[in-house]
Parts: sequence; C-alpha cells; structure tokens
Amino acid sequence: MMRKKLHTLAALAPLATLAALSVATPVFAQKQAPPEAGPAKDFQVPTPRKFSLDNGLGVTFVTYGSVPKATVRLAVRSGHIDEAANQVWLSDLVGDYLTQGTATKSATEIAEAAARMGGSIDVAVGADRTDIGGDVLSEFAPDMVRLVADVVRNPKFPESELARLKGDRARQLAIARTQPRPVAQEKFLAVLYPDHPYGRLFPTPDMLQGYTLAQVRAFHEANYGAARAHIYVVGHFDEKAMEAAIRAAFGDWKKGAAPTVNPPKPTGERAVYLIDRPGAVQSTVILGMPVIDPSNPDWIPLQVTNTLLGGFFSSRITANIREAKGYTYSPASAVTPRNHDAYWAEIADVTTAVTGPSLKEIFYEMDRLQGEAPPEKELAGIKNYMAGTFVLQNSSRPGIIGQLAFVDLQGLPDDYLNRFVANVNAVTPAKVQETAKKDLPDDKATIVIAGDRKVIEEQVKPYGTIK
Repeated sequence: MMRKKLHTLAALAPLATLAALSVATPVFAQKQAPPEAGPAKDFQVPTPRKFSLDNGLGVTFVTYGSVPKATVRLAVRSGHIDEAANQVWLSDLVGDYLTQGTATKSATEIAEAAARMGGSIDVAVGADRTDIGGDVLSEFAPDMVRLVADVVRNPKFPESELARLKGDRARQLAIARTQPRPVAQEKFLAVLYPDHPYGRLFPTPDMLQGYTLAQVRAFHEANYGAARAHIYVVGHFDEKAMEAAIRAAFGDWKKGAAPTVNPPKPTGERAVYLIDRPGAVQSTVILGMPVIDPSNPDWIPLQVTNTLLGGFFSSRITANIREAKGYTYSPASAVTPRNHDAYWAEIADVTTAVTGPSLKEIFYEMDRLQGEAPPEKELAGIKNYMAGTFVLQNSSRPGIIGQLAFVDLQGLPDDYLNRFVANVNAVTPAKVQETAKKDLPDDKATIVIAGDRKVIEEQVKPYGTIK
C-alpha cells in the first residue's frame, strides 16, 4: 500500500507556534462520521500461462507486480493424507529432512545458496500438500528452481540428523499437549473423521520416537514424484529462462504414483465430549460439523454465512458472547477446507462459570439466522468486508500462489478467483438464511469442551449427550 509522505509540524515550526497550535487543536478535532465505504473492486489475476512436462509436472507462470522479485513454489500432492494410522507426523518429518542436505549440498550450503538469491527455502507440510520454495530476486529465480529440484529430488537424509529432528518434533508435541485448544481440536477432528488421516492430529510420543530412517526414505520414495507436483512462479521473471530451468531440473524426474484418493466419510451428531482439566479457569469450546466442500456451488454463500455468523470481529456470535455478555475475549468461526472436504467450527475460550450460557448464545445465533434472513444493510457490510479482504490477502506473490494451488487442488473453474468478488456480492439475505438452515443444522453439531468437568458438566447437559 502506497503512503504519502507527511511533513511534521515539529520540523517546520518553532516551539512557541507548536504550543499555540496544541491549544487550538480541539477546535479542529471535531468528530466526523467516516465516509461510506465504496464497493470492493473485482480481483483479477493476470492471465496465467500453464503447461505440463511429459512426466506430468504442472507449471503455472503469472507475471505480477512491479518489484523485481519472484516467488517459486513447488506444490507436491503429499501430506498427512498419505499417513497410515501408525505414521502420524511422518510426512512432517520428511518435510523437515528435505533441507538437511542433498547429494551435493549440506544443510548450510542450501541455506547459503538461498540467501545469496535474496531469500530462503521453506517447506510447509499440510493435510493434502507439501509446499517447497521461496521468494527471491528476479535474476535468481531460475537458480531457485534448480535448488528446489535438488532438495526435493536428491535428499540425503543424513542419519546424524534423525535424533535431532525427532527431538524438535517431540518438544512441539509436548507443548501442544499442555494447551487446551490443540487438545480439544484433536478430539474434535477424531470425532468428525474416525479412522481417517484428517482425524489424526498428533502422534503418540512412542510413535514419533519410533520412526526410522528407512521409514522416512520409504515415505519420500512412495509419495514424491512429478505426477503429484505442480510448480508455480509468480512475479517478475524471464519466462524463457524459467521454462528452460524447469525442463532441465525436473524433466527427467520420475513420474511416480498418482495423488492419493482417500475421501473421508465425516460424521456429525449432537453430542458433548468433555476433556477434564481440573481447576481450569476457562473452558475451550469447539462446536462444529462437516459441511459442503469447495466444489459445491454453495461454497461461497457458505463463506458469507460463516463470516456473518462468527467469522470476523463484528460477527453476530462475537457481538453476543464477547461484546454484550463478556463471556470470552476472542471467539471466531471458520470453514476449513481439505481436498473436496470441509468442516465448520466456532471456537471460543470462555470463563468456566459461563460455559453452558456460552453454548446457549452460540445456538441462539445459529437458530436466529436460520429463522430470519439478515437485513440487507448488515449483509452488505459483510460482503464488502469479505471482498475487500480477499483482494488485499491475494495482492501478493505468495497470496496468488496460495489461491492458484487451492483452485487446482479442488478442481475449481479457471475463473473462480476472478469471479469471487462478484459471486460474494450476488449472495442475498434469503440465500444466507437458506444456507444456515441447510449447511449448519443444530442436530449435527459436535461439541468438544476442554475444562473443569466438575464445574461444567451440569451446565452443558442440556446441549447433548455427554461422552
């Protein structure tokens, strides 16, 4: 965002003048109503150039921005979805290992090579995808392609690093286990996605410590290949040089297996799962259910409905249990997508004594939206917020890549991003009410609460069978 330079009075006026001005300031400080926000502009991604290599590797180029930098990211369709029940976080361990050395470079040399390009190389492992890449000066973009290829295709997996990497993960696990929100999230996902990778959030300590180098190598060999990969380059770069670098670095990469297809069968039932935390002064509440996936035509209306209900600071649930009641400080709801799957959840850390009343108000707001369409003015503000936020969040090289990768993963139309703002603005109050009824039914709400059981159990009994 461009900012105009402002010359301060302190730099231009003597102290006596400043004192006089400070006395007069109230005359000019009359409060005025802020101007009405204008409609958000459409988001337009510059037309991408797409092609594929013979081995199946997808390539997308987008020329964007005026800064001489480019973001290079390889998205590999491998992650937690490929883990067996006794392999939780094995994909994360493989991701940790990728930058620890290749056949020709040490971990230090990898980091130094990326630094010389004006950036770093990062690895992020998720439910369905692992991303490898970085942001570099334009002139070094082909070099980053070659570095990413080396890291992904030729990892050395040094035995000397295994204990350290497992130790790092063990510390992360131990910390997470002490915090109520991750513990509640673990239970919530396990209930929604029984016997599926999406339902497994944490390994046991013994499982994590038991992983061997052979397992790491085998996971990489089975799940990394061109047929699962797509490279995105966004920014300022020489397309001919980039294409040549990609073909040279990835052209002879093994095709490998196709992406894993393992659709979940999520469950949703009205029940309350209590995780006892004796003496806790707060209860962590997660209330949610499976919902439609991003390929559904009602996906965007669901986003609008969520935002109005609990998805931003002035949403209904927030206004109720934070502003009006003072039960919690920062409640929020969100729709979390995976590959052709999603769930909705409201999360709030509430004072222990008002755990039951908090549930009452959350359900009240859900029922109110199902029973009565929102006013046009309220919905207009929600839509303007969503459209503006979407444009801002995606007005960057990494933001555009994130959206392009989302579209590709979900198999969405090519014009999904360019039509997003228009589709948000097309959602009507009646559509929001219909969506709340159809996609957020009370009887499918799974409730997980981490808190002091002896204090909260009687409070929450009216909201579902205690389990």
